[in-house]
Amino acid sequence: MWIDTHCHWDAAELHAVAAQRREVARARGVALAVVPAVSKSTWLACRSWAQQHGDVYALGIHPLFVADADFGDLDALEAELEAHQHDPRLVAVGEIGLDGFVDPPYSGAAWDKQWRFFVAQLKLAKRFGLPVVLHVRSAVDAVLKGLRQVGVEAGIAHAFNGSDAQAQAIARQGLVMGFGGACTFDAARRLRHLAATLPAEQIVMETDGPDIPPQWLYVTKDARSAGQPQGLNASDELPAIARVVADLRGVDTSAWAQQTTANACRALPRMKVWIDEHAS
Repeated sequence: MWIDTHCHWDAAELHAVAAQRREVARARGVALAVVPAVSKSTWLACRSWAQQHGDVYALGIHPLFVADADFGDLDALEAELEAHQHDPRLVAVGEIGLDGFVDPPYSGAAWDKQWRFFVAQLKLAKRFGLPVVLHVRSAVDAVLKGLRQVGVEAGIAHAFNGSDAQAQAIARQGLVMGFGGACTFDAARRLRHLAATLPAEQIVMETDGPDIPPQWLYVTKDARSAGQPQGLNASDELPAIARVVADLRGVDTSAWAQQTTANACRALPRMKVWIDEHAS
């Protein structure tokens, strides 16, 4: 069986087809999907999806949504985590982190606000004994600084695309790294190198649906401008994406499913009870 460690099933793009696509994913062996929140407005939807569809969820404020958040949202997140801390489907604080694609990068008011939200949410994760689901785009070193500062040592660096040295630092911090549809592009040489060479215990599989489509769903910008829609990514694509990574590593697909499922349960320990339920 597979675990999709990152899929935004609550996203508006998926609403019309989400229930049907989730059943297809289940038929293809995706036993569990992690549904990470991105803002206060999505917390209820993520929790409801997990309860209705047998998945799990994370609560947090995404760095790209920090600009529109106020600091009262952090108090609301603390209250939400307090209220649902014993919900076995709540497996992490996330999606949280830092995004280096701000102007100016790594400085200025927008970056400072991201940083304050990130550290505050790390402290909440530590308080409630939860791992984290991290957004680390062009910000791996800064994210590592925050993890070390607060002392968080469990979770997933989602959509990892850093250097070999940064990957080693993430692993030393106790986290695993998520790989998804970007690995299916021949041109993604550095990412495919990481997917092929990182120690097996450091990788989990994800889709980031409806974002980061695999190569077979990708539609160029020009084609999209001409009216061709982008292919819709979701957990039902996870087994095919994972087969690409298994091939890059030269391993059997079923063995890769077993390995990455074990890795995901180690990174987000509350998932194990649900995987054991599926296996029984």
